[in-house]
Amino acid sequence: MEILSMKPLRALVILLVILCTSNTVFAQRVIQTLPGLPDKLPNKLETGYIGVGEDEEVQLFYFFFESEGDPEKDPFIFWITGGPGCSGLSVILMEIGTFVIDFPNCTGGPTALKLNEYAWTKSASILFIDQPAGTGYSYSNTLKGYITNDTLSTRLSYDFLRKWLIKHPQYLKNPLYIVGESYSGITLPLIVDEVYKGLEAGDKPTLNIKGYALGNPITDLYQDINERVPYAHGMGLLSEKLYQSAKVHCHGNYKNADPTNTICVNDLEKINQCLAKIYQPHILEPWCDEALWAPKRRDVMSLYPSSVDEIALDFIQPVVTRKKKEWCREDNAFLSHSWANDKAVQKALNVREGTQWVRCNQTLRHSKPGPSGKIPYIKDVPSTIGYHKKFTQTNARVLIFSGDHDLVAPHTSTEKWIESLKVPIKSDWRPWFVDDQIGGYTMQYAQGNYELTYATIKGSGHTNPEFRPKESFALFDRWIREIEL
Repeated sequence: MEILSMKPLRALVILLVILCTSNTVFAQRVIQTLPGLPDKLPNKLETGYIGVGEDEEVQLFYFFFESEGDPEKDPFIFWITGGPGCSGLSVILMEIGTFVIDFPNCTGGPTALKLNEYAWTKSASILFIDQPAGTGYSYSNTLKGYITNDTLSTRLSYDFLRKWLIKHPQYLKNPLYIVGESYSGITLPLIVDEVYKGLEAGDKPTLNIKGYALGNPITDLYQDINERVPYAHGMGLLSEKLYQSAKVHCHGNYKNADPTNTICVNDLEKINQCLAKIYQPHILEPWCDEALWAPKRRDVMSLYPSSVDEIALDFIQPVVTRKKKEWCREDNAFLSHSWANDKAVQKALNVREGTQWVRCNQTLRHSKPGPSGKIPYIKDVPSTIGYHKKFTQTNARVLIFSGDHDLVAPHTSTEKWIESLKVPIKSDWRPWFVDDQIGGYTMQYAQGNYELTYATIKGSGHTNPEFRPKESFALFDRWIREIEL
């Protein structure tokens, strides 16, 4: 939902209050067919809204896919999309859903879909949400409901999970794992912590949590971003001379460099120039002029150095009508907007009439308070490494995995904070395989009832299932079934 000014927003709130005076307005719906998908779904898909907050003013939309295997026994995954403020539907359509976008068959008509050969729903039931309000199909009945931060967002996610399971008690006995990627490296540990604290406090229902998993997580807003310069050098994107000069004159502090340090500032400007047309989510992929990651300004030390402001919905158009006809990675994002905002699709998904789907609510991510009235998402948790340290004293299975060609959250930074947990090594660095080919490298740590598996996915980027679907599924499937990599 776009938040452009306070007056239009107040009018929208009044309209929503009139339309949504009860949280029972939206019935849950089980779906078997979808526009653009030629086949029937091989598993149960349910969509709906759950009200959270003091007065349930925040209405969070969800997609629930039952496992294609054995729903009564297979693990139950609560998926947390990154961003902050990115829709679970974007992960469904472009990464791990039962169905995904079928780009070759998108020839100017409606967005085509196909069943996903590497859907993670083959091994687990997965619950996706659009969180926070203003993301995807989720909304708030009040202005206050759009004001959020890391801490509040995660409390509402925990509230949502409990309420959903109360309505679906048949899944309470399934092993629960909380899984996400990217910025959920900040929010997901907070949710896990809420679950563990809830168990200690006797919250109902009792959640059968077994662990969590994170892909290419942003875990520390300083360390992960600061690591981009050493990583870019290690991958051959920066010269030895430039890197050593920046390292010496910036004293290893690239993110919070002293603006009066002229030599350091000049070195960082040269680094930005070198990385100006590097596609940060995967450094080997081509730069696309029309990509959603095309910047208004370049700064490798920004959280999302290549992102733009929220795309206006009237800009979304079929890919084939744009100037560049060849496929670009971010074309799938444009197609997602087209499909998700199709009236027939929204009717099939039981979405409130008139809703405009936004893949990633950039208003929440980037805006600043001011005359425009835009509402910012407040990042009030700079690091979650301490939470991971805390979890080493619990009974938990943990998977941390990284694409080794990601410049957004470099795997080298992830490896450093994992080492800082000081958990004994159970199995040292070694390759793991898919079809007799190296899928990546892995090592395992263990302490009491705590076990952490770290794995790289060779040749992958920031959102692993998007870049290496086969290897990503193999990794997830083996880990969730407790099969050695």
